[in-house]
Amino acid sequence: MKSIYFLILTPLLFLLGCQNLHIDDFKNTKPRLVIEDYFNGQSEAWGIFEDRFGKIRAQFYVDIDGSWDGKTLTLTENFFYSSGRKDLRIWKINKINENMYEGYADDVLGKAEGKSEGNAFNWNYKMRLPYKDSFIKVSLEDWLFLQEKEVLINKANVRKFGVVIGTISIFFK
Repeated sequence: MKSIYFLILTPLLFLLGCQNLHIDDFKNTKPRLVIEDYFNGQSEAWGIFEDRFGKIRAQFYVDIDGSWDGKTLTLTENFFYSSGRKDLRIWKINKINENMYEGYADDVLGKAEGKSEGNAFNWNYKMRLPYKDSFIKVSLEDWLFLQEKEVLINKANVRKFGVVIGTISIFFK
């Protein structure tokens, strides 16, 4: 009987011990990331999508044009996939206060919410992702980290029904 409890409790305790990132942990990190400054103008990104088993399912390049009007950051993102597929996403990101943002795009369901501290930005939203000949609804949690020499690293977990089905890694310059 004790071995059954051990088999049940050990994974549960392990999962409870695994803590997610918290934006406040990055409060004093540098260089400071201000997304409306970083994305104002032209930038480029390169990325991959890995499924939950670590298999790379997509590779892509993104050409980004950003403009900041003092309240709203507009990002026009042109995606070019190695498969030949192309996508366009236009973000409208409103700055709520010094650290809080909300954003909208055509394939985003409802509102995206973000918070920045130090060199980090955490962005959460639900969206429709192309899948085979249709779309699936997923939740994304993006973590962006500004590095030296204007390099921005983005890692996003993609979830369906609360389970991670893949990870997106993107590098901006």
